Amino acid sequence: MKQFEANFDGLVGPTHNYAGLSFGNVASYSNAAQASNPKAAAKQGLQKAKALADLGMVQGVLAPQERPDLYTLRRIGFSGTDAEVLQKAAKQAPALLNACCSASSMWTANAATVSPSADTRDGKVHFTPANLVDKLHRSIEPLTTGNILKATFNNDRHFKHHLHLPEHANFGDEGAANHTRLCSDYGKAGVELFVYGQSATNPNAPKPVKYPARQTLEASQAVARLHQLEDESCVFMQQNPDVIDQGVFHNDVISVGNQNVLFYHEQAFLDTEAKFAEISRKMNSEVHFIKVSTEQVSIDDAVRSYLFNTQIITLPNGEMAIVAPTDCQENPAVFAYLNELTTLGTPIKQVKYFDVKQSMQNGGGPACLRLRVAMNEQEIAAVNQHTLMNDALFNKLNSWVEKHYRDTLTVADLADPQLIIESRTALDELTQILKLGSVYQFQK
Repeated sequence: MKQFEANFDGLVGPTHNYAGLSFGNVASYSNAAQASNPKAAAKQGLQKAKALADLGMVQGVLAPQERPDLYTLRRIGFSGTDAEVLQKAAKQAPALLNACCSASSMWTANAATVSPSADTRDGKVHFTPANLVDKLHRSIEPLTTGNILKATFNNDRHFKHHLHLPEHANFGDEGAANHTRLCSDYGKAGVELFVYGQSATNPNAPKPVKYPARQTLEASQAVARLHQLEDESCVFMQQNPDVIDQGVFHNDVISVGNQNVLFYHEQAFLDTEAKFAEISRKMNSEVHFIKVSTEQVSIDDAVRSYLFNTQIITLPNGEMAIVAPTDCQENPAVFAYLNELTTLGTPIKQVKYFDVKQSMQNGGGPACLRLRVAMNEQEIAAVNQHTLMNDALFNKLNSWVEKHYRDTLTVADLADPQLIIESRTALDELTQILKLGSVYQFQK
């Protein structure tokens, strides 16, 4: 039976804006208060997804969440009509309104951690939505994320869905942005690499001092237990606290893996040699550890270009390619390195560049926009087929974006009551396109 790694990209929501909500994310903070273009952002994401489908990859989409989130605003004390809730929040607590309007669910690398059936004891694909407790605007996502995942992977025979972890700092979980699966083949048992920023229950353990460590060891261990992973299938590795303090807020900003390749910066981890030896032992097959030195690419250049927030994909011909943002082309050091990389004899033979600047300016590159799900043919057949990318879906979604999305959105526009109507109308139509059922609970 053939095995594939599918990528499910997050559709950019109608309220895509630059409010600078993510402390520790350099791009998010530096572009705060600029005007965004939701229509361009959504179309850029669709172009990337369609291009990968055209390359022969299994490509799907995940729906955005309802924003503005009036349910949360009402929970924290704002009352009245929808318009009155927005107006009161804008006047009394604009930061809370901004958080409840974020389109951050577009970055589906944070949607969940996924373990394929080849790794799990019950032979099912397991999903645990990330609780994202470190940031208010993201912490309101997990329940709806779970609903969207259940509507997309909607077959109990093949898929197992878990509730997100307890919403406590000890279990801070950021999903697949801190999780990489290494394997010789997608359908064979692999090693799941869980990268954490700190141990929440060990006060003497290393941790960053400037920016928060969003992923805890305790959360990673809990997900491994829920997913029925054997000890020999897991490696828990700590991210270097120093690079977190330089703006590397997730591991996928400093390393990325695919099959038997781990592409990483030399400053990415603590205890690198010992942990790489553990990975090699548990893989029991060749692993290509591709190191980028500080001399070749500085941490600053890596963060600004998102060299490591790229996708490594295995093409139908067996060669690997890097899917990179055009920002990597525009950075001389990074562009020079990527040109050299394809000549080094590693499995990576190509680099493909895509314009995702609307996402990049808000702190997310190509890897942020996708959730990886390794599946066999039977499992892919069990997926909600209306969410899988093809010519017809691409055309439908482009028309949907053109019909419902604004060209320009500022932070001040988030208090516009018309935005609620536009967003709900768009999502109501999307549920029909993707056959999602009642994943949204619209607040009347």
